[in-house]
Amino acid sequence: MTENEKMLAGQLYDPSDSELSRLRVKARRLARRYNLTDEDECEKQREILKELLPNSPEIPGLQAPVYFDYGCNTYFGKRCGTNFNFTCLDVCPVHIGDNVLIGPNVTLATPMHALLPEERNIRFREDGSCYYLEYAKPITIENDCWLASNVVVCGGVTIGEGSVIGAGSVVTRDIPPHSLAAGNPCRVLRAVTEADRMG
Repeated sequence: MTENEKMLAGQLYDPSDSELSRLRVKARRLARRYNLTDEDECEKQREILKELLPNSPEIPGLQAPVYFDYGCNTYFGKRCGTNFNFTCLDVCPVHIGDNVLIGPNVTLATPMHALLPEERNIRFREDGSCYYLEYAKPITIENDCWLASNVVVCGGVTIGEGSVIGAGSVVTRDIPPHSLAAGNPCRVLRAVTEADRMG
């Protein structure tokens, strides 16, 4: 298996691999270009995002600045939007459903590191160059979710359809559909019901 295949499969892999390094440089270069555009440069933004997010069928509305590890491992559904400082460490696939709203300073972090120091510490090759091993777990955010400001979603988490994650939450485990959840660690507070209708 290539290091990219290991990475996407959630196995230990070497992120210093040349193919992965090339993909990261490309994504970060595109994100940097996007972050330097003005809001009225819609066509320019769209062209950059088409290249940065080639596996998203519809280009989301992303408020710059944004940050991606790879971009190509993130899949946005229809009618999605993010506020300022969206960070997506898409080492494993990140699936974002339709109609998902993401507040400012939200981080989706798929990378994981081994718990044992000897497995996560820097290693050295025979030529003296160093590397380390990591792995990742995918993230899924289903349709119609809202992630409020400063939410962190950890690898391996699925947030169920129609759920709301309160500001400042750290989501370390799955959230069932139609839930209001908040806290660190994030926990379900109650169901979202018709009683929550505003008008």
